[in-house]
Amino acid sequence: MTPPLTADPAAHVERALCVLAHPDDVDFGSAGTVALWTAAGTEVTYCVVTDGDAGGFDDTPREQMGPLRQAEQRAAAATVGVTDVRFLGYPDGRLELSLDLRRDISRMIRQVRPQRVLTSSPERVWDRIGASHPDHMAVGESTLRAVYPDARNPFAFPELLIDEGLEAWTVPEVWLGASPRADHAVDVTDVVDRKFAALNSHITQVSHQPAGRLEEFVGGWMRQTARAHGLPDGRMAEAFHVVHTA
Repeated sequence: MTPPLTADPAAHVERALCVLAHPDDVDFGSAGTVALWTAAGTEVTYCVVTDGDAGGFDDTPREQMGPLRQAEQRAAAATVGVTDVRFLGYPDGRLELSLDLRRDISRMIRQVRPQRVLTSSPERVWDRIGASHPDHMAVGESTLRAVYPDARNPFAFPELLIDEGLEAWTVPEVWLGASPRADHAVDVTDVVDRKFAALNSHITQVSHQPAGRLEEFVGGWMRQTARAHGLPDGRMAEAFHVVHTA
């Protein structure tokens, strides 16, 4: 008999791949968790599907915004121990489920060969609509389709194997951020300064806020998450729905 699946993730993995829609998505939702992973020796790769060219709060020319946000994401990644940051170059705000996107994420999975993939939930959070940007949900669903069945099936997107030599790879677990059914909380209190440093690296996105406002807002959000998952008062957490896929 097959044992029941649980939400308990692997204690440690060698390689993890984070697939998110925009620069800064991984930092708002997961930078503390990533900091803990890299500190424990996990090699983490970021795959950012767009360049974030539809973001910002000033009159920066649109052709400059994408390169600016790429640089900001690389700087943010460095604060939590990530040096491998890759961009797929899809248009910000216009992501849709497509075979091209599935293929490109499948390629990334076969290149990185991660034991864990972190992405956004494809489910809408009705009581916190800002967590459910259409791009986030499109990337979450596309990534899950790439994890199963595409990346593990040598006959899916055969050009990846025939033309690029990328053999099939099975990802054992997926962590979904901003999920309405989060079942695993990570206490990030001890690395929260690194998370805030990552967030403040996104100057085009956060510099319009008064000093300290970002930390106050995100800190309060993480304390609420910690309380909801039974952590002691004053702790801060990031929460995920862990899906076992092997």
